Order: sequence, then structure tokens, then C-alpha cells
Amino acid sequence: MDIRLLSDKEKPPIDLLLSADPSLPLVMEYLEKGDCFVAESDKQVIGVYVLLATEPETVELVNVAVAEKYQSRGIGKLLVKDAIEKAKTKGFKTIEVGTGNSSIGQLALYQKCGFRITGVDKDFFIRNYEEEIYENGIQCQDMLRLAQEL
Repeated sequence: MDIRLLSDKEKPPIDLLLSADPSLPLVMEYLEKGDCFVAESDKQVIGVYVLLATEPETVELVNVAVAEKYQSRGIGKLLVKDAIEKAKTKGFKTIEVGTGNSSIGQLALYQKCGFRITGVDKDFFIRNYEEEIYENGIQCQDMLRLAQEL
């Protein structure tokens, strides 16, 4: 598996990005401002993440997605670790990530990769998404904010 920066001439894997964030307007907004990285196996995109600079020394990991048939193989963890290394290489001092209160697996993944919870953005998903989101039988309402010093 290789992880590389998507070139400006390539189309981002929108369907894969939407599997992690169902808001097309939000996905398009951070794709325009951020750097999209893809994981490929046999020239097929199997994973993606986006890094978005939010402050001079801070970058946010705004989307991490793995194609369904490749999930539960540790690829998500490899993507998060790669994002951390890319952020360090680019000179950022802090990397942040946000996830839904109902995203139990993602919350565990980020903490296993060294992120710590820094706050809660109450009702984020209610304010920013037209459709209600449910995961693990829980309504996704709040965004849990996590960060890691690099």
C-alpha cells in the first residue's frame, strides 16, 4: 500500500470521503482548502484523508476513510499515523481531529494514535447537517475535539 498526495489534476474519491462525512458541501469546502492524500493498493484507491491548516502551527485531520472491503485491517490506523508524520514534516506543532459522539470506533482509533480529548462542540452535527446521523444506535449530535502535540 502506498500513500500519496492527490495531484490537482486528479479527481478526489468523493464517494469514499462521503462515507466518513455525509455533507458534500463541507467535503468540497475542505478539499478546496486542504491537502488530500490517498492510499492505493494495486492502483486502486482504498483509503483517503485530508489535512487542513487551520492556524500557522496547527493542522486538522478533517476526513479519514477506508473502503468498506478493506476495513478492519489496520489501514485507518496507518492513515492516521501517516497524517501525523506528514504534519510533523510540514512543521506543524499540533494536529487536531473532530469526531462524532456516536463514532465509537473512530474515537478509540484516534486515542490509540495519541490524540487526547480537548473539548466538545455541542450540537455541531445538528447545526451543520440537514439529515440526522445515527451510528451504533446513537444519534450523532456533538463533535468531540481531540488534539496531539507533535
